[in-house]
Amino acid sequence: MYRIIRLSIAAITGIVLLVATAHATTHDFYKGKSIRIVVGFTTGGFYDRWARLLARHLPKHIPGIPEIIVQNMPGAGSAIAANYVYNVAKPDGLTLGMASNGIYLDQLVGRKEVQFDIRKFVYIGSPVTEPMIMYMRSDAPYKSVADIRYAKEPPKCGSTGTASSDYILSRLLEDILPPLKIHSVLGYPGGAEIDLAVERGEVICRSFTASPFFAREPFLTWQKNNFVRVLLYTGRKRDPRIPDTPTIFEIFEREKVSEASRRVAEVIFASEEFGRPMVGPPGMPADRLKILRAAYERSMKDTELLDEVKKGRMDMDPTSGEELEKLAMRILDQPSEVLERVKKFLK
Repeated sequence: MYRIIRLSIAAITGIVLLVATAHATTHDFYKGKSIRIVVGFTTGGFYDRWARLLARHLPKHIPGIPEIIVQNMPGAGSAIAANYVYNVAKPDGLTLGMASNGIYLDQLVGRKEVQFDIRKFVYIGSPVTEPMIMYMRSDAPYKSVADIRYAKEPPKCGSTGTASSDYILSRLLEDILPPLKIHSVLGYPGGAEIDLAVERGEVICRSFTASPFFAREPFLTWQKNNFVRVLLYTGRKRDPRIPDTPTIFEIFEREKVSEASRRVAEVIFASEEFGRPMVGPPGMPADRLKILRAAYERSMKDTELLDEVKKGRMDMDPTSGEELEKLAMRILDQPSEVLERVKKFLK
């Protein structure tokens, strides 16, 4: 009897030691290592700014305090970066990515460049939700969306690629408000390059997430000098910073847009909920994903990070990795007629 009890105690002790060792190994994994954040756009834009902000503050919330470096991998509206993280990067928790919040649409329409499934990425979190705006040079003849709708010549708007918000919003407006047309000039590596093209007159408009417009140059100077006007805002309510700009939903009401068309718009505007998501490759060990998600959530409450956000005039409205994961599943689970219509106008 004594021997049996002694063996049982020894077995329990062994299990406890094994669990403790595994726990220590998990929490020591990042010590002395580097994490890389692959950004699908050029430097200077808000994807890049958020990645570099997180690179400064996220490490102190990860056991082992690893170094974090940012690598820019622009191209194809961030599809190159998304493909890299999904297919090339090891799922070891040392490579993360920040691609376009509209990248799911390229998958939805079956573009050949897509070599990923957004439902299989692991989601770490997003710092912000992102309504969109469309700005137009003030010296252009288009003072409203109605002016574009009935213009003889469509305006030229710059775009990074088919997954970018500028391209997607243009196609949505064309689908919902015929005979409206917008000529999208594709291939710019990032938003900063589009803004330069607007200054040079190569293009006269751009659609993109609203937060940079109120936070950085050249937009602050442009607004001061009335160089551009904002034609629409995709939030549910008007933004007090641009009180005279109608929301897309006010435009829908005014133009008597059908319920079916509004369902299509809901699929498109899911990109706003994705915000600026940070993802990892499929197959990341669950314990490392848990560590990264917890660290991300703590960083969103970090007073030093919040101070930088305030100084940088950056909007902030965090979404957890778990919520993003559910969104990725939900957004592709739509009625077939809605998906077919989205595919038709995006193709």
